[in-house]
Amino acid sequence: MERDRKQIQVVAAVIRRADEVFATQRGYGNYKDWWEFPGGKVEKGETPEQALVREIKEELAAEISVGDYLTTVEYDYPEFHLSMACYWCSIREGHLTLLEHEAAKWLPLHDLRQVNWLPADILVIEAIEKSLCKE
Repeated sequence: MERDRKQIQVVAAVIRRADEVFATQRGYGNYKDWWEFPGGKVEKGETPEQALVREIKEELAAEISVGDYLTTVEYDYPEFHLSMACYWCSIREGHLTLLEHEAAKWLPLHDLRQVNWLPADILVIEAIEKSLCKE
């Protein structure tokens, strides 16, 4: 039965500005009001990096530069299995403008757990914390 479970492949941008990262709050769906890293589904024929650039342009009206790969999170939600590749990103051009999300904020890297993150995104926070220990 597990094999028939819906698989969703997405990418997420950990947009960094100095010692802060950008978090967005969902405005729809089962997880409305929960916080996440922006991003979305990888379309057929796209690389994860191309998908991130497109998704951030669609969701936040800004151009980003995709940097180093951070982690891939595998998480089982009740409705589907999520595979989420996460990359460090920076703003290349424009301002982050909310087109799909309810709210957003810059969170200090040393205090990322101050919002109610989606369960899969908590695993991203753990990867960020590990990566910061190496800096």
